[in-house]
Amino acid sequence: METSKSTVEEIRQRFDGDVERFSNLETGQSATVDAPLAMSLVTEAAAATTPQAQDLLDVGCGAGNYTLKLLEQIPNLNVTLVDLSQPMLDRAVQRIQSKTTGTLNAIQSDIREIDLGKNRLDIILAAAVLHHLRSDEEWRAVFQKFYDALRPGGSIWIFDLVESSIPEVQDLMWRRYGEYLVALKDEAYRDAVFAYIAKEDTPRSVVFQWNMLRTVGFREVEILHKNSCFAAFGAVKR
Repeated sequence: METSKSTVEEIRQRFDGDVERFSNLETGQSATVDAPLAMSLVTEAAAATTPQAQDLLDVGCGAGNYTLKLLEQIPNLNVTLVDLSQPMLDRAVQRIQSKTTGTLNAIQSDIREIDLGKNRLDIILAAAVLHHLRSDEEWRAVFQKFYDALRPGGSIWIFDLVESSIPEVQDLMWRRYGEYLVALKDEAYRDAVFAYIAKEDTPRSVVFQWNMLRTVGFREVEILHKNSCFAAFGAVKR
């Protein structure tokens, strides 16, 4: 892990104190461009491609928004929630437990440390979490873990902060994101968001992640949406 970046413990501590910002099902996380649209697209795509789903894993579940949205499409799933932050998990369980008759399991851990098993999941959701992965080896290991854990016919859907593959386009998208944050609040808010991204995050491009999904075994990959430096995409295991 890069020494200049936040440790897992530092990231966990920040999210422990940020539960309320992740608890609005209508707006999602405000610092994220097109959060409500992405949540709808991801969960609708999951339901459309994997309508027979019974077992869901929500990685970096936060306060549970994506699971709640998917349960509107496919009710009564068995749900496994994973997050670094126990307060986030507590809020997610509180919000989700009355929305499904399936089992609900909450795990406080880092996805890099969990054994997901083989062929036991139907849908994996990963929203605003994978940008915390660091090296290429970590990305590959986690994506391989996702592929192996899905049953045939299962799917994974991701929404995340992404880089652009072309430096000039990255500069353009970063400027546009900065303008979005200023319009949302002010320049101080933009600077604060940029500072914690620089400290915590190591996003990769959609192209990188698309190729990694194929490398670990996925043959059907799809981009749902991209705006500025945020993208929604996924893959189906056949």
